[in-house]
Amino acid sequence: MSAAQSGRTVTVIGAGTIGLGWIALFLGHGLRVRVNSRRPDAPRVVAEGLELFAPYLPEGSADPAGFGERLEFEPDLERAVAGASVIVENAPENLALKQELFERIGKAAAPEALILSSTSTLSPDDMGARMADSSRLVVGHPFNPPHVVPLVEVVAGERTSPEAVAEAVAFFESVSRVPVVLRKPILAFAANRLQSALLRESVHLVREGVVSLEELDRVVTHSIGLRWATVGPFLAFHLGGGHGGLRKWLGTLGSGLERGWEQLGRPPMDQETIDSLIGQAERAYGGSSYEELVRERDARQTAILRVLAEVSAAGAAGGGAAPEGAGTV
Repeated sequence: MSAAQSGRTVTVIGAGTIGLGWIALFLGHGLRVRVNSRRPDAPRVVAEGLELFAPYLPEGSADPAGFGERLEFEPDLERAVAGASVIVENAPENLALKQELFERIGKAAAPEALILSSTSTLSPDDMGARMADSSRLVVGHPFNPPHVVPLVEVVAGERTSPEAVAEAVAFFESVSRVPVVLRKPILAFAANRLQSALLRESVHLVREGVVSLEELDRVVTHSIGLRWATVGPFLAFHLGGGHGGLRKWLGTLGSGLERGWEQLGRPPMDQETIDSLIGQAERAYGGSSYEELVRERDARQTAILRVLAEVSAAGAAGGGAAPEGAGTV
């Protein structure tokens, strides 16, 4: 826990899945967290979420036994954001709702407060359209679960100040995340577009009976999932070209990429497809509770991050290069 975090207050708006992950992560890094939620049972929901998530927080996180001393609940939005250094919004993906929220936040928050949104689709300019000054509003889109997966996509609008972007990057780095600033706004940002492309072909392969839903998951986790945990797609194919690198790969195996892309599926998400996917998912994973599946997911992802950090540290000590994606957790 960094001493620099002591006494700093972050207001988290929303106590859904993403909000709960942020709450756990921020408390683990010594921040004071003020939760704003319309749910009357928010204290219970947060307590259950912390119990579920705390074991998988980054190495060196604060003792969960002391979380309660730095956690408070304020259902009134204006009081919740007043005096906060950072405000993190996690409301549903409803533009009108977010515009109303940010209009109110802009009036009640301190002028120097950093205002962040976890949105996965909306731009800061659109969300802040009703604010008198939206220059402090920045998208900080996490990849679920935010208390485990390091990536945060940082997205600015035309009205966003460069200083706010720099502050957002520094804030996410201070809580052991890996921020990547998108160079231009694009619908659904980068990570979700990659995920969506893979999901489309996954649905196609299952719908066509090539593999079952459960088998498709095994294909990914035992091949490209494992590969991408250590190297990105471009480095993977750069290595695939041997000593000739990406230049050689694109000139040989990669020369037919466009023909291969033309053969990718475009499955209709009709009721038959939806029913089939749901049925297969329930047969494959319905024997475990949500909590059991979350613990297994987070335990595995945390183990991977821990090993990557160890490899990175050993490489730095020995003067060798660390694998891409290996970071401090």
